[in-house]
Amino acid sequence: MTRKILIVDDDQKTRTLLKAYLEKNQYEVRLAHDGAAFMTEFQRFADELSLVILDVMLPDTDGFALCKAVRRKSNVPVIMLTASSDETDRVVGLELGADDYIAKPYSPRELLARIKAIHRRIGIDSSAAPRYYRFSGFTLDTVERTLTDSAGAIVALTGMDYQLLKYFVEHPGDVLDRNVLCEETRGRDAGPLDRSLDVQISKLRLRLNDGGRQPHLIKTVRGAGYVFSADVSAAAA
Repeated sequence: MTRKILIVDDDQKTRTLLKAYLEKNQYEVRLAHDGAAFMTEFQRFADELSLVILDVMLPDTDGFALCKAVRRKSNVPVIMLTASSDETDRVVGLELGADDYIAKPYSPRELLARIKAIHRRIGIDSSAAPRYYRFSGFTLDTVERTLTDSAGAIVALTGMDYQLLKYFVEHPGDVLDRNVLCEETRGRDAGPLDRSLDVQISKLRLRLNDGGRQPHLIKTVRGAGYVFSADVSAAAA
């Protein structure tokens, strides 16, 4: 089954962020800005979709009406997004056939976790994820959450070091936006004056013996973000 997700949200920034984040996690994403556009996309791709995400508040309809329309035609999993904290909205959505409900504000990381949980229940993403990532003499063990060097010695990592490194080795060669990296490690976007990510990357470079003026593992791409340039091999055992 495909990993194709259809998202309807009237906020362009939200749509753009979710599309970029989910595509970096190997999902194919279709977008709609209102109910009419959603139904056009849904009718076109209904048989290919593995999940739909519905914003409750839309300019021409609401997510509840769309959920009913989806359920008349398909059993595809549905996640609903709402800015309301009212329990009634959540109950109505679930009674209409939604599989999950997320209140705004939320992080893309939380949404991704919900998507993966639903996909596991329906048999998508059931293959074993790699346990080991090997690069430049290092081995990252994602079960033990440890990093060892070429001599087998443990390299000390903080929790943020681990999250950042894991995301890098999962996306080697990709230029990774600062906001995406901040979402992965802190659950929030980087502010225009926020240098905490840069400090964290400097620390991680030191742990990887990648300091100096010309780092060879974690490279800065000016105006774009960072890229992990090492050759990475992944293995389940």
